[in-house]
Amino acid sequence: MPMKRWVDFEPNDPRNPINFPRREKWLLTIVACLATVLASTAASAYNLGFESMIRDLNCTQFQATIGLSVYPLGFAVVPMFTASLSEEVGRRPLYLWTALGYELAFVMIALAPNIQTVIVGRFLQGAFASTGATMVGGTIADVWPVAERGLPMSIFALAATFSLGLGPIIGGWIEMNPSLGWKWINWVQMTWSGAFIPAAYFVLKETRSTIVLEKIVKQMRKKTRDQRYRARVEKPELLKLMWISCTRPTRLVLTEPVVTSFSLWIGFLWGVLFCLLESISGVFKTLHNFNVGQTGTVFVTMCIGPLLGFATNLYQEKLYKKYFPTRNAEARLIASCYAAFLLPIGMFIYAWCSFPKVHWISLCIAITIYMWGTFVVYLCIFSYLADCYGPYASSALAGQSLARNILATVFPLFTQQMYQKLTYKWANTLFGFLALIMVPIPFVLFYYGPKIRMMSKFSRMAVESQK
Repeated sequence: MPMKRWVDFEPNDPRNPINFPRREKWLLTIVACLATVLASTAASAYNLGFESMIRDLNCTQFQATIGLSVYPLGFAVVPMFTASLSEEVGRRPLYLWTALGYELAFVMIALAPNIQTVIVGRFLQGAFASTGATMVGGTIADVWPVAERGLPMSIFALAATFSLGLGPIIGGWIEMNPSLGWKWINWVQMTWSGAFIPAAYFVLKETRSTIVLEKIVKQMRKKTRDQRYRARVEKPELLKLMWISCTRPTRLVLTEPVVTSFSLWIGFLWGVLFCLLESISGVFKTLHNFNVGQTGTVFVTMCIGPLLGFATNLYQEKLYKKYFPTRNAEARLIASCYAAFLLPIGMFIYAWCSFPKVHWISLCIAITIYMWGTFVVYLCIFSYLADCYGPYASSALAGQSLARNILATVFPLFTQQMYQKLTYKWANTLFGFLALIMVPIPFVLFYYGPKIRMMSKFSRMAVESQK
Protein backbone atom coordinates (compact mmCIF):
# COMPACT_ATOMS: atom_id res chain seq x y z
CA MET A 1 0.00 0.00 0.00
CA PRO A 2 1.58 3.37 -1.01
CA MET A 3 2.52 5.65 1.87
CA LYS A 4 0.34 8.75 2.23
CA ARG A 5 1.96 12.15 1.83
CA TRP A 6 0.46 14.45 4.45
CA VAL A 7 -0.06 18.13 3.68
CA ASP A 8 -0.53 20.92 6.23
CA PHE A 9 -0.23 24.70 6.29
CA GLU A 10 3.27 26.05 6.71
CA PRO A 11 3.97 28.63 9.47
CA ASN A 12 2.60 32.03 8.39
CA ASP A 13 1.15 30.41 5.27
CA PRO A 14 -0.84 33.18 3.45
CA ARG A 15 -3.33 30.57 2.26
CA ASN A 16 -4.37 29.90 5.85
CA PRO A 17 -7.41 32.13 6.61
CA ILE A 18 -5.95 33.18 9.96
CA ASN A 19 -3.02 34.70 8.00
CA PHE A 20 -5.11 36.64 5.46
CA PRO A 21 -4.08 40.31 5.08
CA ARG A 22 -5.76 42.54 7.64
CA ARG A 23 -7.58 44.51 4.94
CA GLU A 24 -9.07 41.30 3.53
CA LYS A 25 -10.12 40.16 7.02
CA TRP A 26 -12.07 43.39 7.56
CA LEU A 27 -13.72 43.13 4.14
CA LEU A 28 -14.81 39.54 4.93
CA THR A 29 -16.07 40.62 8.34
CA ILE A 30 -18.10 43.57 7.01
CA VAL A 31 -19.76 41.59 4.19
CA ALA A 32 -20.52 38.70 6.55
CA CYS A 33 -22.06 41.15 9.03
CA LEU A 34 -24.28 42.44 6.21
CA ALA A 35 -25.94 39.01 6.28
CA THR A 36 -26.65 39.64 9.98
CA VAL A 37 -28.09 43.07 9.17
CA LEU A 38 -30.46 41.57 6.60
CA ALA A 39 -31.55 38.79 8.97
CA SER A 40 -32.34 41.20 11.83
CA THR A 41 -34.06 43.75 9.58
CA ALA A 42 -36.52 41.16 8.27
CA ALA A 43 -37.24 39.92 11.79
CA SER A 44 -38.63 43.28 12.91
CA ALA A 45 -39.91 45.00 9.74
CA TYR A 46 -42.64 42.37 9.29
CA ASN A 47 -44.95 43.47 12.12
CA LEU A 48 -45.28 47.05 10.80
CA GLY A 49 -47.37 45.63 7.95
CA PHE A 50 -49.97 43.97 10.20
CA GLU A 51 -52.74 46.45 9.43
CA SER A 52 -52.68 46.04 5.64
CA MET A 53 -51.98 42.30 5.92
CA ILE A 54 -55.02 41.73 8.11
CA ARG A 55 -57.09 43.72 5.63
CA ASP A 56 -55.80 42.01 2.46
CA LEU A 57 -55.64 38.43 3.72
CA ASN A 58 -58.73 38.60 5.95
CA CYS A 59 -56.79 37.15 8.90
CA THR A 60 -56.71 37.90 12.62
CA GLN A 61 -54.10 39.82 14.60
CA PHE A 62 -53.04 36.55 16.27
CA GLN A 63 -52.54 34.80 12.93
CA ALA A 64 -50.36 37.67 11.73
CA THR A 65 -48.40 37.48 14.99
CA ILE A 66 -47.60 33.81 14.34
CA GLY A 67 -45.62 35.03 11.33
CA LEU A 68 -43.52 37.14 13.72
CA SER A 69 -42.99 34.16 16.04
CA VAL A 70 -42.00 31.46 13.55
CA TYR A 71 -39.12 33.56 12.20
CA PRO A 72 -36.93 33.06 15.32
CA LEU A 73 -38.08 29.41 15.38
CA GLY A 74 -36.16 28.95 12.13
CA PHE A 75 -33.18 30.59 13.86
CA ALA A 76 -33.46 28.12 16.74
CA VAL A 77 -33.75 24.83 14.86
CA VAL A 78 -31.84 25.06 11.58
CA PRO A 79 -28.37 26.06 12.91
CA MET A 80 -28.23 22.72 14.72
CA PHE A 81 -27.77 21.16 11.28
CA THR A 82 -26.05 23.91 9.29
CA ALA A 83 -23.30 24.40 11.92
CA SER A 84 -22.11 20.83 11.41
CA LEU A 85 -22.73 21.01 7.66
CA SER A 86 -20.32 23.95 7.44
CA GLU A 87 -17.62 21.68 8.85
CA GLU A 88 -18.15 19.35 5.88
CA VAL A 89 -18.82 21.69 2.93
CA GLY A 90 -17.43 25.00 4.26
CA ARG A 91 -18.85 28.43 5.01
CA ARG A 92 -19.00 29.85 1.49
CA PRO A 93 -21.58 27.44 -0.05
CA LEU A 94 -23.92 27.96 2.90
CA TYR A 95 -23.69 31.75 2.62
CA LEU A 96 -24.51 31.63 -1.10
CA TRP A 97 -27.30 29.02 -1.09
CA THR A 98 -29.06 30.35 2.01
CA ALA A 99 -28.85 33.91 0.61
CA LEU A 100 -30.68 32.67 -2.49
CA GLY A 101 -33.29 30.85 -0.39
CA TYR A 102 -33.73 33.94 1.79
CA GLU A 103 -34.33 36.02 -1.35
CA LEU A 104 -36.96 33.60 -2.68
CA ALA A 105 -38.74 33.57 0.70
CA PHE A 106 -39.56 37.27 0.21
CA VAL A 107 -41.22 36.39 -3.10
CA MET A 108 -43.23 33.63 -1.41
CA ILE A 109 -44.45 35.99 1.33
CA ALA A 110 -45.21 38.95 -0.96
CA LEU A 111 -47.25 36.78 -3.36
CA ALA A 112 -48.97 34.79 -0.60
CA PRO A 113 -52.72 34.34 -1.22
CA ASN A 114 -53.43 33.60 2.46
CA ILE A 115 -51.92 33.95 5.92
CA GLN A 116 -50.93 30.26 6.05
CA THR A 117 -48.54 30.78 3.14
CA VAL A 118 -47.10 33.84 4.87
CA ILE A 119 -46.46 31.82 8.04
CA VAL A 120 -44.69 29.03 6.13
CA GLY A 121 -42.69 31.62 4.20
CA ARG A 122 -41.64 33.37 7.40
CA PHE A 123 -40.40 30.12 8.92
CA LEU A 124 -38.39 29.31 5.80
CA GLN A 125 -37.07 32.86 5.75
CA GLY A 126 -35.92 32.55 9.37
CA ALA A 127 -34.30 29.21 8.54
CA PHE A 128 -32.32 30.72 5.64
CA ALA A 129 -31.55 33.90 7.60
CA SER A 130 -30.08 31.88 10.48
CA THR A 131 -26.83 31.68 8.50
CA GLY A 132 -26.42 35.41 9.08
CA ALA A 133 -26.87 34.87 12.81
CA THR A 134 -24.73 31.77 13.37
CA MET A 135 -22.20 31.46 10.55
CA VAL A 136 -20.83 34.98 10.94
CA GLY A 137 -19.38 34.22 14.37
CA GLY A 138 -17.62 31.22 12.85
CA THR A 139 -16.25 33.31 9.99
CA ILE A 140 -14.85 35.85 12.45
CA ALA A 141 -13.27 33.04 14.47
CA ASP A 142 -11.75 31.63 11.26
CA VAL A 143 -9.84 34.76 10.30
CA TRP A 144 -9.19 36.64 13.57
CA PRO A 145 -6.93 35.34 16.37
CA VAL A 146 -8.43 35.38 19.87
CA ALA A 147 -6.49 38.48 20.96
CA GLU A 148 -7.90 40.53 18.04
CA ARG A 149 -11.44 39.15 18.02
CA GLY A 150 -13.05 41.65 20.43
CA LEU A 151 -13.81 44.47 17.97
CA PRO A 152 -15.04 42.24 15.09
CA MET A 153 -17.35 40.37 17.49
CA SER A 154 -18.65 43.71 18.82
CA ILE A 155 -19.45 44.81 15.27
CA PHE A 156 -21.25 41.50 14.69
CA ALA A 157 -23.35 41.98 17.84
CA LEU A 158 -24.05 45.59 16.84
CA ALA A 159 -25.24 44.44 13.40
CA ALA A 160 -27.62 41.94 15.03
CA THR A 161 -29.23 44.39 17.47
CA PHE A 162 -28.97 47.74 15.65
CA SER A 163 -30.80 46.32 12.62
CA LEU A 164 -33.78 45.25 14.72
CA GLY A 165 -34.62 48.96 14.89
CA LEU A 166 -33.70 49.70 11.28
CA GLY A 167 -36.33 47.41 9.70
CA PRO A 168 -39.44 48.96 11.32
CA ILE A 169 -38.28 52.52 10.51
CA ILE A 170 -38.43 51.72 6.81
CA GLY A 171 -41.42 49.38 7.12
CA GLY A 172 -43.53 51.98 8.92
CA TRP A 173 -43.30 54.57 6.15
CA ILE A 174 -43.93 51.94 3.46
CA GLU A 175 -47.07 50.87 5.32
CA MET A 176 -48.18 54.52 5.43
CA ASN A 177 -48.67 54.50 1.65
CA PRO A 178 -52.05 52.83 0.97
CA SER A 179 -50.90 51.62 -2.45
CA LEU A 180 -47.87 49.81 -0.97
CA GLY A 181 -48.48 48.13 2.40
CA TRP A 182 -47.14 44.78 3.65
CA LYS A 183 -46.35 43.39 0.20
CA TRP A 184 -43.96 46.23 -0.55
CA ILE A 185 -42.29 45.87 2.84
CA ASN A 186 -41.20 42.49 1.47
CA TRP A 187 -40.45 43.66 -2.09
CA VAL A 188 -38.18 46.47 -0.85
CA GLN A 189 -36.31 44.11 1.48
CA MET A 190 -35.98 41.61 -1.36
CA THR A 191 -34.29 44.29 -3.47
CA TRP A 192 -31.50 45.13 -1.04
CA SER A 193 -31.15 41.46 0.02
CA GLY A 194 -30.55 40.63 -3.64
CA ALA A 195 -27.58 43.01 -3.64
CA PHE A 196 -25.95 40.84 -0.97
CA ILE A 197 -25.70 37.79 -3.25
CA PRO A 198 -23.08 39.21 -5.67
CA ALA A 199 -21.23 40.79 -2.73
CA ALA A 200 -21.07 37.40 -1.02
CA TYR A 201 -20.05 35.66 -4.25
CA PHE A 202 -17.09 37.97 -4.92
CA VAL A 203 -15.94 38.71 -1.35
CA LEU A 204 -16.80 35.77 0.90
CA LYS A 205 -14.10 33.30 -0.01
CA GLU A 206 -13.85 30.08 1.99
CA THR A 207 -12.53 30.69 5.53
CA ARG A 208 -12.88 27.24 7.09
CA SER A 209 -9.21 26.18 7.28
CA THR A 210 -9.88 22.43 6.90
CA ILE A 211 -11.87 23.02 3.71
CA VAL A 212 -9.19 25.36 2.33
CA LEU A 213 -6.51 22.74 3.02
CA GLU A 214 -8.53 19.99 1.35
CA LYS A 215 -8.93 22.15 -1.76
CA ILE A 216 -5.16 22.76 -1.85
CA VAL A 217 -4.52 19.02 -1.62
CA LYS A 218 -7.07 18.31 -4.35
CA GLN A 219 -5.26 20.74 -6.65
CA MET A 220 -1.92 19.12 -5.80
CA ARG A 221 -3.26 15.66 -6.69
CA LYS A 222 -4.63 16.99 -9.96
CA LYS A 223 -1.42 18.84 -10.84
CA THR A 224 1.03 16.06 -9.91
CA ARG A 225 -1.28 13.10 -10.60
CA ASP A 226 -0.06 11.72 -7.30
CA GLN A 227 -3.03 10.39 -5.32
CA ARG A 228 -0.99 9.92 -2.13
CA TYR A 229 -1.42 13.57 -1.05
CA ARG A 230 -3.80 13.90 1.92
CA ALA A 231 -4.86 16.86 4.07
CA ARG A 232 -3.78 16.61 7.69
CA VAL A 233 -7.22 17.32 9.16
CA GLU A 234 -9.46 15.45 11.54
CA LYS A 235 -13.09 15.43 10.44
CA PRO A 236 -15.66 13.14 12.01
CA GLU A 237 -18.39 11.62 9.86
CA LEU A 238 -21.12 14.09 8.90
CA LEU A 239 -23.95 12.11 10.55
CA LYS A 240 -21.93 11.82 13.77
CA LEU A 241 -21.13 15.52 13.59
CA MET A 242 -24.82 16.38 13.13
CA TRP A 243 -25.79 14.16 16.06
CA ILE A 244 -23.29 15.94 18.31
CA SER A 245 -24.36 19.41 17.13
CA CYS A 246 -28.03 18.56 17.76
CA THR A 247 -27.67 16.89 21.17
CA ARG A 248 -24.69 18.53 22.90
CA PRO A 249 -26.14 22.10 23.00
CA THR A 250 -29.33 20.82 24.63
CA ARG A 251 -27.27 18.76 27.07
CA LEU A 252 -25.21 21.79 28.03
CA VAL A 253 -28.32 23.92 28.60
CA LEU A 254 -29.82 21.24 30.85
CA THR A 255 -26.71 20.19 32.81
CA GLU A 256 -24.24 23.11 32.92
CA PRO A 257 -25.24 25.75 35.53
CA VAL A 258 -23.37 28.53 33.70
CA VAL A 259 -25.03 27.79 30.35
CA THR A 260 -28.42 27.21 31.98
CA SER A 261 -28.46 30.51 33.88
CA PHE A 262 -27.24 32.55 30.92
CA SER A 263 -29.64 30.80 28.53
CA LEU A 264 -32.59 31.66 30.76
CA TRP A 265 -31.41 35.25 31.16
CA ILE A 266 -30.74 36.03 27.50
CA GLY A 267 -33.80 33.99 26.50
CA PHE A 268 -36.00 36.16 28.72
CA LEU A 269 -34.42 39.36 27.37
CA TRP A 270 -34.90 38.23 23.77
CA GLY A 271 -38.48 37.17 24.45
CA VAL A 272 -39.28 40.58 25.94
CA LEU A 273 -37.53 42.21 22.98
CA PHE A 274 -39.90 40.47 20.56
CA CYS A 275 -42.81 41.51 22.77
CA LEU A 276 -41.58 45.10 22.41
CA LEU A 277 -41.46 44.70 18.63
CA GLU A 278 -45.15 43.86 18.71
CA SER A 279 -46.30 46.17 21.52
CA ILE A 280 -44.68 49.45 20.44
CA SER A 281 -47.26 49.94 17.68
CA GLY A 282 -50.16 49.51 20.09
CA VAL A 283 -48.64 51.70 22.80
CA PHE A 284 -47.84 54.68 20.58
CA LYS A 285 -50.98 54.46 18.44
CA THR A 286 -53.34 54.01 21.39
CA LEU A 287 -51.81 56.39 23.90
CA HIS A 288 -50.29 59.07 21.67
CA ASN A 289 -52.21 58.78 18.38
CA PHE A 290 -49.09 58.08 16.29
CA ASN A 291 -49.65 57.01 12.71
CA VAL A 292 -47.81 53.93 11.44
CA GLY A 293 -44.98 55.97 9.91
CA GLN A 294 -44.36 57.83 13.16
CA THR A 295 -44.56 54.54 15.06
CA GLY A 296 -41.90 53.07 12.81
CA THR A 297 -39.66 56.04 13.54
CA VAL A 298 -39.90 55.23 17.27
CA PHE A 299 -37.75 52.17 16.52
CA VAL A 300 -34.78 54.54 16.15
CA THR A 301 -34.48 53.92 19.90
CA MET A 302 -33.61 50.30 19.12
CA CYS A 303 -30.68 51.62 17.08
CA ILE A 304 -29.46 54.13 19.68
CA GLY A 305 -29.43 51.58 22.53
CA PRO A 306 -27.00 49.17 20.77
CA LEU A 307 -24.74 52.10 19.82
CA LEU A 308 -24.48 53.00 23.51
CA GLY A 309 -23.82 49.32 24.22
CA PHE A 310 -21.08 49.25 21.60
CA ALA A 311 -19.38 52.24 23.25
CA THR A 312 -19.74 50.53 26.63
CA ASN A 313 -18.08 47.41 25.28
CA LEU A 314 -15.02 49.41 24.22
CA TYR A 315 -14.60 50.27 27.90
CA GLN A 316 -15.38 46.66 28.87
CA GLU A 317 -12.46 45.51 26.68
CA LYS A 318 -10.13 47.79 28.66
CA LEU A 319 -11.49 46.39 31.94
CA TYR A 320 -11.04 42.85 30.64
CA LYS A 321 -7.36 43.42 29.85
CA LYS A 322 -6.84 45.06 33.26
CA TYR A 323 -8.55 42.41 35.40
CA PHE A 324 -7.92 39.25 33.37
CA PRO A 325 -4.72 38.37 35.31
CA THR A 326 -6.70 38.18 38.57
CA ARG A 327 -10.23 37.33 37.41
CA ASN A 328 -9.59 35.20 34.29
CA ALA A 329 -12.71 34.68 32.13
CA GLU A 330 -14.92 36.38 34.74
CA ALA A 331 -13.37 39.70 33.71
CA ARG A 332 -15.74 39.49 30.72
CA LEU A 333 -18.71 40.01 33.06
CA ILE A 334 -17.88 43.41 34.59
CA ALA A 335 -20.06 45.45 32.21
CA SER A 336 -22.94 42.96 32.46
CA CYS A 337 -23.09 43.53 36.23
CA TYR A 338 -23.98 47.16 35.56
CA ALA A 339 -26.14 46.39 32.52
CA ALA A 340 -28.23 44.00 34.64
CA PHE A 341 -29.72 47.06 36.37
CA LEU A 342 -30.47 48.84 33.09
CA LEU A 343 -32.93 46.11 32.10
CA PRO A 344 -35.47 46.42 34.96
CA ILE A 345 -34.98 50.22 34.99
CA GLY A 346 -35.89 50.38 31.29
CA MET A 347 -38.94 48.14 31.76
CA PHE A 348 -40.23 50.02 34.83
CA ILE A 349 -39.95 53.37 33.02
CA TYR A 350 -41.72 51.85 29.99
CA ALA A 351 -44.47 50.53 32.28
CA TRP A 352 -45.11 53.61 34.40
CA CYS A 353 -44.93 56.12 31.57
CA SER A 354 -47.64 54.28 29.60
CA PHE A 355 -50.21 57.04 30.05
CA PRO A 356 -51.52 59.59 27.52
CA LYS A 357 -50.61 62.46 29.87
CA VAL A 358 -46.93 61.40 30.05
CA HIS A 359 -44.84 62.65 27.12
CA TRP A 360 -43.99 59.93 24.59
CA ILE A 361 -40.27 60.73 24.79
CA SER A 362 -40.16 58.95 28.17
CA LEU A 363 -41.18 55.70 26.45
CA CYS A 364 -38.43 56.21 23.87
CA ILE A 365 -35.88 56.70 26.66
CA ALA A 366 -37.09 53.50 28.33
CA ILE A 367 -36.68 51.44 25.13
CA THR A 368 -33.21 52.92 24.59
CA ILE A 369 -32.14 51.95 28.13
CA TYR A 370 -33.50 48.42 27.69
CA MET A 371 -31.72 47.95 24.35
CA TRP A 372 -28.50 49.34 25.84
CA GLY A 373 -28.58 46.74 28.61
CA THR A 374 -29.58 43.94 26.23
CA PHE A 375 -26.63 44.60 23.91
CA VAL A 376 -24.10 44.63 26.75
CA VAL A 377 -25.48 41.44 28.30
CA TYR A 378 -25.69 39.69 24.92
CA LEU A 379 -22.06 40.44 24.05
CA CYS A 380 -20.74 39.64 27.55
CA ILE A 381 -22.50 36.28 27.55
CA PHE A 382 -21.23 35.49 24.06
CA SER A 383 -17.62 36.31 24.99
CA TYR A 384 -17.75 34.64 28.41
CA LEU A 385 -19.10 31.32 27.13
CA ALA A 386 -16.54 31.32 24.31
CA ASP A 387 -13.73 31.82 26.86
CA CYS A 388 -15.03 29.29 29.39
CA TYR A 389 -15.87 26.37 27.16
CA GLY A 390 -12.94 26.34 24.73
CA PRO A 391 -13.44 23.36 22.38
CA TYR A 392 -17.10 23.14 23.49
CA ALA A 393 -17.77 26.87 22.99
CA SER A 394 -19.75 26.38 19.78
CA SER A 395 -22.08 23.95 21.57
CA ALA A 396 -22.48 26.29 24.56
CA LEU A 397 -23.28 29.21 22.26
CA ALA A 398 -25.65 27.08 20.19
CA GLY A 399 -27.42 26.07 23.41
CA GLN A 400 -28.03 29.63 24.52
CA SER A 401 -29.06 30.55 20.97
CA LEU A 402 -31.58 27.70 20.97
CA ALA A 403 -33.10 28.84 24.27
CA ARG A 404 -33.02 32.51 23.21
CA ASN A 405 -34.86 31.96 19.93
CA ILE A 406 -37.40 29.50 21.31
CA LEU A 407 -38.44 32.07 23.93
CA ALA A 408 -38.51 34.73 21.20
CA THR A 409 -40.92 32.42 19.38
CA VAL A 410 -43.19 31.90 22.39
CA PHE A 411 -43.38 35.39 23.95
CA PRO A 412 -45.16 37.26 21.09
CA LEU A 413 -47.91 34.63 21.05
CA PHE A 414 -49.28 35.87 24.37
CA THR A 415 -48.32 39.55 24.11
CA GLN A 416 -51.68 40.92 22.94
CA GLN A 417 -53.70 38.83 25.40
CA MET A 418 -51.39 39.82 28.26
CA TYR A 419 -51.61 43.55 27.48
CA GLN A 420 -55.40 43.35 27.13
CA LYS A 421 -55.85 41.66 30.52
CA LEU A 422 -53.10 43.37 32.54
CA THR A 423 -52.84 46.69 30.62
CA TYR A 424 -49.53 48.06 29.37
CA LYS A 425 -48.68 49.34 32.84
CA TRP A 426 -48.94 46.08 34.77
CA ALA A 427 -47.77 43.74 32.01
CA ASN A 428 -44.52 45.66 31.61
CA THR A 429 -44.21 45.94 35.39
CA LEU A 430 -44.28 42.14 35.49
CA PHE A 431 -41.46 42.05 32.94
CA GLY A 432 -39.58 44.58 35.06
CA PHE A 433 -39.82 42.45 38.21
CA LEU A 434 -38.69 39.34 36.30
CA ALA A 435 -35.69 41.30 35.01
CA LEU A 436 -35.00 42.45 38.58
CA ILE A 437 -34.99 38.84 39.83
CA MET A 438 -32.25 38.03 37.29
CA VAL A 439 -29.94 40.89 38.34
CA PRO A 440 -27.83 38.64 40.65
CA ILE A 441 -26.86 36.23 37.82
CA PRO A 442 -23.73 38.10 36.59
CA PHE A 443 -22.66 38.93 40.16
CA VAL A 444 -22.85 35.29 41.27
CA LEU A 445 -20.82 34.18 38.28
CA PHE A 446 -18.33 37.05 38.63
CA TYR A 447 -17.50 36.09 42.22
CA TYR A 448 -18.09 32.32 42.18
CA GLY A 449 -17.71 31.50 38.48
CA PRO A 450 -14.43 29.52 38.79
CA LYS A 451 -15.87 27.26 41.52
CA ILE A 452 -19.13 26.75 39.64
CA ARG A 453 -17.29 25.93 36.41
CA MET A 454 -15.01 23.39 38.11
CA MET A 455 -18.12 21.59 39.37
CA SER A 456 -19.33 21.20 35.76
CA LYS A 457 -18.12 18.40 33.52
CA PHE A 458 -17.72 20.25 30.21
CA SER A 459 -16.21 23.44 31.62
CA ARG A 460 -13.75 21.38 33.68
CA MET A 461 -12.75 19.45 30.56
CA ALA A 462 -12.34 22.75 28.67
CA VAL A 463 -10.03 24.13 31.39
CA GLU A 464 -7.95 20.94 31.35
CA SER A 465 -7.66 21.01 27.54
CA GLN A 466 -6.30 24.58 27.67
CA LYS A 467 -3.50 23.69 30.11
